[in-house]
Amino acid sequence: MAQRKNAAVLRTHPHRYGAGRREILMMLGGAAAWPLAAQGQDAGPRKRIAVLLSARQGDHEYQGYIAGFREALEMHGWSERRNIQIDYRWGALDAQSQERFAKELVALRPHVIVTQNTPTTAAVLQQTRSIPIVFAAVSDPDGSGFVVGLPRPGANVTGFIDLEGSLAGKWLELLKEIVPTMARTAFLFNPATAPFAEYYLKPFRAAALSLAVEAISAPVKDESELEARIATQAREPNSGLIVMPEAFLNAHAAQVTTLAARYRLPAVYPHRFFTQEGGLMSYGNDLRDSFRRAASYADRILRGEKPDELPVQLPINFELAINNNAAKGLGITIPELFLLRADEVIE
Repeated sequence: MAQRKNAAVLRTHPHRYGAGRREILMMLGGAAAWPLAAQGQDAGPRKRIAVLLSARQGDHEYQGYIAGFREALEMHGWSERRNIQIDYRWGALDAQSQERFAKELVALRPHVIVTQNTPTTAAVLQQTRSIPIVFAAVSDPDGSGFVVGLPRPGANVTGFIDLEGSLAGKWLELLKEIVPTMARTAFLFNPATAPFAEYYLKPFRAAALSLAVEAISAPVKDESELEARIATQAREPNSGLIVMPEAFLNAHAAQVTTLAARYRLPAVYPHRFFTQEGGLMSYGNDLRDSFRRAASYADRILRGEKPDELPVQLPINFELAINNNAAKGLGITIPELFLLRADEVIE
């Protein structure tokens, strides 16, 4: 993925969405408030953490998330220099690599496995039902069958939801707000990496009905289908695009944003790095925070807690980012009040 472009930050504040449910789960979990134990946590046998990622190792954005993960572990007293070993497997983008890497990591018999998303979590669960698993960014863990419930996940897995399904309606509202003439919107996703697609598509269709916008499901199987799908959507006037938060589209962020710009298709994305790649607008949780929170659960498990004792938690910090250069390229003038609501504006 390309290096970040310079950005002008207007202000920073967390956007709140679904706060009531989230705060209840936070109180149940209390994940962030552990004391900074163990500056003197002792040597002795090292604890082992395994990490499985769909992102490629050269992905600068995810390297930053992993740096935050390690920093958070340090704050909880765990250091690779002293008392832990971390084994990584990057680039688990297809079923074969996911299965192979999951087997390799389980064979190491780590004390805890941290997974990035839905496909990597599913792959590890196929290999072990005893080693504790913490997922950093899964969309629908109960619907995916990973947990029996959010307050008490059951079995050996817990973690953090990245984006609630209801956010699909918010994305459509934001896009309609800056493109009032929009009459039809496609929701882009890869069914292979987004088996949870209906989790977002159902609220998307409901929001489209209320906004008098035609809702279009836009699945793609692989990279070769991206351009055809985006070009088809752009062919009709007053069209828009929503990009689903899932591993395939995250990995192809640069290509998706380039195609949307080429075909002059206004689009909203789930994460800030899409906007930094040239996308028009993004609204979603802070994935850096997701990985830091995953470290807090890894810490608690290393200290003896069970995954079933740690409730699945909802995202806390949301960020709205606007790329004004992309807007100008599309002939869109973003209202000043809308820009003032943004956490980041790229000029």
